[in-house]
Amino acid sequence: MADADVVAMHMSDGIVNLPTSLLFGVIAIVGVGLCAWKARSELDERTVPMAGLVAAFVFAVQMVNFPILPGVSGHLLGGALAAILVGPFTGALCVSIVLVVQALLFADGGTSALGTNITNMALIGVCVGYGVALLLRPVLLGRSTPTGRALTVGTPGGLGALAFLAALCGTVCAAMGFVLEYALGGSVSGSLGTVGAYMLGTHVLIGIGEGLITALTVLTVARARPDLVYLLRTAPKRHTSDA
Repeated sequence: MADADVVAMHMSDGIVNLPTSLLFGVIAIVGVGLCAWKARSELDERTVPMAGLVAAFVFAVQMVNFPILPGVSGHLLGGALAAILVGPFTGALCVSIVLVVQALLFADGGTSALGTNITNMALIGVCVGYGVALLLRPVLLGRSTPTGRALTVGTPGGLGALAFLAALCGTVCAAMGFVLEYALGGSVSGSLGTVGAYMLGTHVLIGIGEGLITALTVLTVARARPDLVYLLRTAPKRHTSDA
């Protein structure tokens, strides 16, 4: 069986070798820089406070670790949730900030592994989660209809299913990012096949839990203030006539 540190989502120092850490450190810097530049198009007087709340929520759920298998623990990621609520670029920044704070202040994830953790959870997790949400939006939600100050899009069941699947796929793909990094430069014991199987199996379970929490959170916000949900606010509009 692979070492527990190998199959946890937060990578610690020494899981991959220095060249791999440096490579994904550069990828993380470039990715976060691009997100910071593109996030200007997502942020306004409504989304700035929302982004702060999302970052705080992601920080809280990531600090809760729970056992998956003997010697293996995991935690929620929050990437798809952040992307659906505040947009993919702002969402990636929220998750990145959380990971930096956790690594520097709480020693949750190694500092040399910060680039790989950001790549997996903030870039891959958010990108895949939001991509799945965009693909499912016309199928499960249809077009948004302005109704006064609010937006009505699809049904609660459709929005919940979309959020669930986006979070599940984002979590699994983030875990597979780790497998890729381990394949390129794994420096601890444990075969690639064993690590890959454990990462897939455990993070499918984590993804189911994350999907349920993401769906519940998105539905709660959408019921109260649908105009604060980025995915709904940017959906193609279907204007109804007064006749």
